Amino acid sequence: MTVRGVLQVHSAPPALSPHIEWAVAGVLGVTVTLPWVDQPASPGALRAELNWQGRPGTGGAITSALAGWNLLRFEVTEEASSGCDAVRYSCTPSLGTFSAVISANGDVLVPEGRLRAAMTLASASVSAGFTGSGPASGATGSRFRLASGPGPGGPGPDSEAGADSDPGLGVGSAADSDAGSGSGAGAGSGADSGSGLVLIDGASPGGGIRGLKDRHGPRHPALGGSLEAELRLLLGQPWDDELEPFRHAAAGAPVRWLHATG
Repeated sequence: MTVRGVLQVHSAPPALSPHIEWAVAGVLGVTVTLPWVDQPASPGALRAELNWQGRPGTGGAITSALAGWNLLRFEVTEEASSGCDAVRYSCTPSLGTFSAVISANGDVLVPEGRLRAAMTLASASVSAGFTGSGPASGATGSRFRLASGPGPGGPGPDSEAGADSDPGLGVGSAADSDAGSGSGAGAGSGADSGSGLVLIDGASPGGGIRGLKDRHGPRHPALGGSLEAELRLLLGQPWDDELEPFRHAAAGAPVRWLHATG
């Protein structure tokens, strides 16, 4: 079974262009020569576009191969295939990697588990009286734990989010994103399995919602009571805002077709 996809390198330093070609060639198994042209939106940078065909999961493999360089802006899309949804990966130096399931008309589809997790974070923050930057009244001796939902693979009911686990709503850096997944569900398996956060009592100080917000607040604005900002992250709006000028500047750029081996 083969799928088709597109790699769009929106901006890259000229010195990295051969390394990008070698990295993509290592994934596709064929020699890759990208049609590099100047990027008007970033003078001195280059852009290129490649249509590829390979096995399901190739888009995630390409993303993983390129995400380690924090000087690239690029996107990888992979069409839907049997058992796998269509997926788009977006990566920028400042934001890291974002992945999203894509519908047939190009809309971003947010899984139910992630929406429920976002609502849980927002409602728990409000009910604890912790919105904005101040500490919650009476929340010092409380803590959160993950409660596993109906989906498989979720964290157990006693996994503490304040320790090493993450509510995982599909937004994160390149190191946090599971770019190798064939279906491209996004970072954080906890939310995909429908997990939520439950406030329980009797914890030691520092394990409350304030500590949780300090740890995960930049990635999960709902912890500060902003559900709207959380939904913007779930939809990848910050990535769209940064990449949109580069997408428009790439209109009319040359495209090359390549077929992976194997």
